[in-house]
Amino acid sequence: MRDRKPFDGSRPIRSIVGGGVVRMRGGTFLCIAVIFSLCFILALSCAFWGDNEDEPYFKGILNEVASTNPGIVLLGENVDVDIDEPSIGIRWSILGCGDGFFLNGSTGVHDSDSCGLPSTYLQIYVDGSVEPTAIYDPSQLPFATETGRRHNIQNLVRFSSDHTLDVHLDRLYPFDTYLLTTTIRASDASNSSVPIRKLATLDQVASFLVSTSDMDSYEIISNGTHSPSRDIDMRVQRPGQARAFTLFLFGLNWMLAHVTIGNALLARKHKVVKPILKHIGSALAILLVIPRLRDAMPDAPGYDGILLDYIGFFPQMIISAASVLVILLLIMLREFDDIAENEGNDGSDYGAPTRIASPSNPSNPPSRNLLKSFVLGSKKRDISVNIEQGRLPGGEHQWEEKRLQDYEFPSSPSSPFTPRHQHLRSRSSRVALLTPSGERPSSTYGYELSRSSSYRSKKAF
Repeated sequence: MRDRKPFDGSRPIRSIVGGGVVRMRGGTFLCIAVIFSLCFILALSCAFWGDNEDEPYFKGILNEVASTNPGIVLLGENVDVDIDEPSIGIRWSILGCGDGFFLNGSTGVHDSDSCGLPSTYLQIYVDGSVEPTAIYDPSQLPFATETGRRHNIQNLVRFSSDHTLDVHLDRLYPFDTYLLTTTIRASDASNSSVPIRKLATLDQVASFLVSTSDMDSYEIISNGTHSPSRDIDMRVQRPGQARAFTLFLFGLNWMLAHVTIGNALLARKHKVVKPILKHIGSALAILLVIPRLRDAMPDAPGYDGILLDYIGFFPQMIISAASVLVILLLIMLREFDDIAENEGNDGSDYGAPTRIASPSNPSNPPSRNLLKSFVLGSKKRDISVNIEQGRLPGGEHQWEEKRLQDYEFPSSPSSPFTPRHQHLRSRSSRVALLTPSGERPSSTYGYELSRSSSYRSKKAF
């Protein structure tokens, strides 16, 4: 990085060059990011363009019926799948295909020039109903004054039917599949049967794919005669995109649940409360986010005990809540430790006698020690081990050790031996008396000072 002075005496120009690569400033990088974001949004918006240019779904079906088997056609232009009911609502449209089956001036339905509004009076019966589900009367259709064409009044040429779903596979969401079979027959004003040539519905609706197959059938009416009818079998299932998004959110919830376990393990390593607070905040946020992601699944059913909840949502919430509870217990135990440590430091006195816990009157209850060692992962040394190593309870052994280190033995001028101190990196500090020649006297005694400030004499040989 270097500064160059301009010729006009203004501010110096600073060029930022590192390793042959020119570094961008923060503002430049932000502008490029905004432009890239706008281009990405515009590219996704192109998915809505040109959708109306596709050929209508029912056009091919209508033209095929008009050319091969003219007659009455019922089209399911809308399919409403309600899993909670459970039921399917179908909005049927009544059409006539082929010469003599449609009204003049009514063609062009679904861009088909061979089909239009039926030219005869019809009564529609669904699933063997006694009373007609719908009545079509062409005489009620108005004419347009300017064009002279028939107006397609929806309530006059369309009707709805509700059907009960087979939902024995609904617990397999998002791989649930539903089946429906229905039968429809038609008759004219004289109650004579009118054959229905085709039953068809949309192949894709919101959150579901619908596949259909229809066939000829007949019904035995009250006078014992056979009345022609037509049956349709419907198979409803989730599209691949909905299944992919559902599984993605399912895996994301499990990853978040695992993160809460990691938060609990990391919080266990800290000995103070402050670093644990960020882990409890993260775990609480995940505990609130998991239900929201469960609700964001495409057309997700309620919490009715589907398989996805048994292997996902319910254990995820249990694990996350248990992790939050463990972290809260860790915070409480750390607070108790801080309080006990502060009380011990405030009440410590060099002249105070040492209080040793006895089995009859323990200073720390065993139940609390077990819980503390299990949650904190720490081991508390036994009192006897501390005493054996020269450690007294209450931290007073540190003062004893410091007092021994600062103590100086007085030298006797009449003694022929020169005291020499040997500083050993061990648990005890020893003073050895040596002769001027460096040898140890045969009848002198050395002294060993233990960490507990007790003097023990032993014969040096």
